[in-house]
Amino acid sequence: MFRVVSWNINGIRRPLQGLAKEEPSNCTSMDMGRILGKLNGDIVCLQETKVTRDVLTEPLAIIEGYNSYFSFSRNRSGYSGVATFCKDSATPVAAEEGLSGLLATQNGDIGCYGNMDEFSHEELRTLDSEGRALLTQHKIRTGEGKEKTLTLINVYCPHVDPGKPERLAFKMRFYRLLQIRAEALLAAGSHVIILGDLNTAHRPIDHWDAINLECFEEDPGRKWMDSLLSNLGCQDGSHIGPFIDSYRCFQPKQEGAFTCWSTVTGARHMNYGSRIDYVLGDRNLVIDTFQASFLLPEVMGSDHCPVGAVLSVSSVPAKKCPPLCTRFLPEFAGTQLKILRFLVRLEQDSVYKQSALQFSNRIQVQTHQSKACVRSPRPQPSQVRSRRRQKNLKSYFQPSSNFPQASPILLPNLDDPVTPKTPEEEVMAKVAEQMKVSDSEAKDEKVVQAAFWKSVLRGPLPMPLCGGHREPCVMRTVKKPGPNLGRHFYMCARPQGPPTDPSSRCNFFLWSRPS
Repeated sequence: MFRVVSWNINGIRRPLQGLAKEEPSNCTSMDMGRILGKLNGDIVCLQETKVTRDVLTEPLAIIEGYNSYFSFSRNRSGYSGVATFCKDSATPVAAEEGLSGLLATQNGDIGCYGNMDEFSHEELRTLDSEGRALLTQHKIRTGEGKEKTLTLINVYCPHVDPGKPERLAFKMRFYRLLQIRAEALLAAGSHVIILGDLNTAHRPIDHWDAINLECFEEDPGRKWMDSLLSNLGCQDGSHIGPFIDSYRCFQPKQEGAFTCWSTVTGARHMNYGSRIDYVLGDRNLVIDTFQASFLLPEVMGSDHCPVGAVLSVSSVPAKKCPPLCTRFLPEFAGTQLKILRFLVRLEQDSVYKQSALQFSNRIQVQTHQSKACVRSPRPQPSQVRSRRRQKNLKSYFQPSSNFPQASPILLPNLDDPVTPKTPEEEVMAKVAEQMKVSDSEAKDEKVVQAAFWKSVLRGPLPMPLCGGHREPCVMRTVKKPGPNLGRHFYMCARPQGPPTDPSSRCNFFLWSRPS
């Protein structure tokens, strides 16, 4: 069996709850190894890694038992990016970054780019500059013993921000380039799997609120997916594209099968999301070899959950990793040590022998010094007794014999009115009385100041109650550019869910008064 898994992790360096440590600061190699082990994929494809090459660390890139491949954003740090981790038993024969071929190194690349004449050179470079695609090509063996080629395309397709309509054009051109490259690989005889975050919910069943979205099926991204995918349940022969949505192949009517939820509204608690992560396979591959396709919504740590598929084939690993492998990067090359290196007999090492000789000489010198100390004459008993004499603590308060002894200063009982007072005692009494008055005034002043500041700093006002549940609201801030940017408002604190569910968030909204 051959298992492939895809997950948009929303930042490879962020804490991955449930798979990494309880309270990690940054993901370490042990954490990454545990993550890959939990996902249990022969190939694990990650999207939205949000790292560039200058900040990629060895613990994230070099994992025991795996070979990894990264694609980075060229223009923006902490943005986009994909990575593919392959078990050593599934080492690819070739690997390539990008869809256009402009990032190819001509050494260990996959090739098969198709006709891209409709794109300008500058447009192709722009589409590949955000680190959104990574290809690995593998040899697989079917149950009949036949060897075939399988190309995995790990993609993180663009998201369309309503405030940036130009990104829709970018997204559709990226889709077009992806389809041209995938179909070219199919035409060359390779099986193809497209997996990752496609950032489009294909059908109404894949979106929590499709019924309330205007022109849902007229969305350009959904129309593109219609042209790419086959609808196996379609009787009229329409929608016969080259690829199959593997999850809908096995679960054609499963509702609530979502892979992405809003973290701001807590929508995951109510399963109020959409399915935008896919494992798409070419028709023959899915029909002949796919055994299952699954979602893992119980896996936490991102606003997405992993998806994957199981194929009834075995992998034929390449003898060596392609040049794109991260272990060949100059900053990592030669830093990964085999465990046998730590088990080599050090007696054979000349450095060890020299260190052992120096250590032996040092021991001999210390032994000689110890013997010399033993031969030194012992002190006389009277000297020992004088050293052992311990002074009484009071001896440190005895007046020195070199100075005349001063009379002790006795503080009078200031509370006794009968005791006759000397002029000195009267002065002392006045000072004490002034101190008492000062303390009283200080206490009164502190009380006044505390009352003043309490009247000024009354603390935050109590949260208003939402209209639907009569529960305290939460305060949010407008982050969308416009006249209300930065303005605060109150809304229901419950997680977002279907409007028909009374336990989900109500529609209460109230602007916060300016302070």
